[in-house]
Amino acid sequence: MFKEYDVIVVGAGHAGCEAAAAAANLGSSVLLITMNMQTIGQMSCNPAMGGIAKGQIVREIDALGGNSGIVSDLSMVQFRMLNKSKGPAMWSPRSQNDRMLFAGLWREKLEQTKNLDFWQDMVSGLLVKDNRITGIITGMGIEIKAKSVVLTNGTFLNGLIHIGEKHFGGGRAGEKAAYGITEQLVELGFESGRMKTGTPPRIDGRSLDYTKMARQEGDDEIIGFSYKQTEKPKKQLCCWITYTNNEVHNILRTGFDKSPMFSGRIKGLGPRYCPSVEDKIDRFSEKDSHQLFVEPEGWNTCEIYVNGFSTSLPEEVQYKALIKVPGFENMKMFRPGYAIEYDYFPPTQLTSTLETKLVKNLFFAGQINGTTGYEEAACQGLMAGINAHQNAHKKESFVLQRDEAYIGVLIDDLINKGTEEPYRMFTSRAEYRILLRQDNADIRLTEKGYKLGLADEDRLTALNSKKSEIKEVKEFFRTYSVNPEEINTYLISKGSAEISQKMKLDKILARPNIDIQELIEVVKQLKDLTQNIDIQTVISAEIELKYQSYIDKEVELANKMQKIEDVKLNPDFEYAKVQSLSIEARQKLAKIKPTTLGQASRISGVSPADISVLMVMLGR
Repeated sequence: MFKEYDVIVVGAGHAGCEAAAAAANLGSSVLLITMNMQTIGQMSCNPAMGGIAKGQIVREIDALGGNSGIVSDLSMVQFRMLNKSKGPAMWSPRSQNDRMLFAGLWREKLEQTKNLDFWQDMVSGLLVKDNRITGIITGMGIEIKAKSVVLTNGTFLNGLIHIGEKHFGGGRAGEKAAYGITEQLVELGFESGRMKTGTPPRIDGRSLDYTKMARQEGDDEIIGFSYKQTEKPKKQLCCWITYTNNEVHNILRTGFDKSPMFSGRIKGLGPRYCPSVEDKIDRFSEKDSHQLFVEPEGWNTCEIYVNGFSTSLPEEVQYKALIKVPGFENMKMFRPGYAIEYDYFPPTQLTSTLETKLVKNLFFAGQINGTTGYEEAACQGLMAGINAHQNAHKKESFVLQRDEAYIGVLIDDLINKGTEEPYRMFTSRAEYRILLRQDNADIRLTEKGYKLGLADEDRLTALNSKKSEIKEVKEFFRTYSVNPEEINTYLISKGSAEISQKMKLDKILARPNIDIQELIEVVKQLKDLTQNIDIQTVISAEIELKYQSYIDKEVELANKMQKIEDVKLNPDFEYAKVQSLSIEARQKLAKIKPTTLGQASRISGVSPADISVLMVMLGR
């Protein structure tokens, strides 16, 4: 039944979908194997994409030619640009999505992708010969050959679901866990661990009283994620905000003795930045309330996601506590919240291409690497799919640097520092975040995607047009002088000092509280220039004009760091013999096996003094 494939992708979550699509679109013959064809692209937890730094990742995926941005745009029910009160490096797009529509669109995208086959089955083992992957074995005992294999198993590897004192095997509510792969990988020499994540109860929205909650509307302007001209919704659904209280907290505490988290039944660490509600009231006992976001699951369903109430307490405790939340007094529950424990493999066992060091042509992506979040999983899937294709066809690997993309930051953090708790991306993790903005992901990455063969020519044409328009707007600001009578009324209205003689428009724009969209309405020549330019392109030009000195400093810093990034190291070098290195550095360098001096400098436990020793050894 099966030929030898170039790439087999195991798992069809966010990582698996991007990996399969990328490899197939690049020309590889691909088989996507999933235990359930009805849950391809499933949003297992919250029905949303993007957020702080995560929104930048979705835009980067899109700029390279991935699908997450397009699927998110076509399935969104609400859009918001977060952090608009802060600088543009912090602006982060986020969408609330129709869960069923999102998954349906992903399946449709994949079914329309050439070179991509599907098979519904569990993968129970890997075919390995001479430390090289040769294929997989399914639960039905079928052996399928492949040149490269990408594992994107999510929370399914030996998954264990906890609700109070009850626990049972499962990779997601209503779906069985996957067995066999962890045990085989450990036999091959891989190190494994356990992690935990959770999800809140789902509620019947018809039973809620929204008059007791605060409205949270979407933005008037829907920017979206994709740089393609995707269709945006004509209307948006409202989200709501309510709060827990001391009565809710006291009821939750009555279940602590049955909590699998507090009793020690759960061994894995949960996500620090998305704790369960019982964890929040235990760790922050001084707080009288915690915010809850009441989020609709889609256009045509009454199901509600209670963001902020992730829990594994007994279902009766969940119910008793929730009915004390304002607006939830007559609440009906569809299903309780639960925690899930699963196997992961510390990502220090991977190279920068997400290929494993122990077994050639075997790639890991998503939660198997210790990350949390759809966006983190999707970008790893994209990169693993690209590199699995490159490997299968003996082409040069594709790696993004820390100054090129949040994707580069994420992978570099994982392979060099590892993680003992679910890794989540934040803007604070990126030292070049002024360069890595959400508005310029296409400028940073689309040409790279096009050279790979992933981003199509339409994307490149749109990019070149945008770059030309940004240059035109910037040139106008730097050369056009505005008259006092033309601008002073506006300046007074903004609390800014009047001018007494002509002044270049870029000097005006550099002032606090001055906005380019307002200037367009004030300066006729600027309005004429920008009338046929997309407003987001105009805003990109504004950001570059206002923050050029900061951007230049980051570029200079990145160029300095690139000098040690270009210094190659032999991965098989015997660091144990170098007595002038610290003991910790010898151990860490031998484990990580860095390929460049720059990578070595980012390994936890390797000091600047150790880097100096390496530079002396290299004759530098």
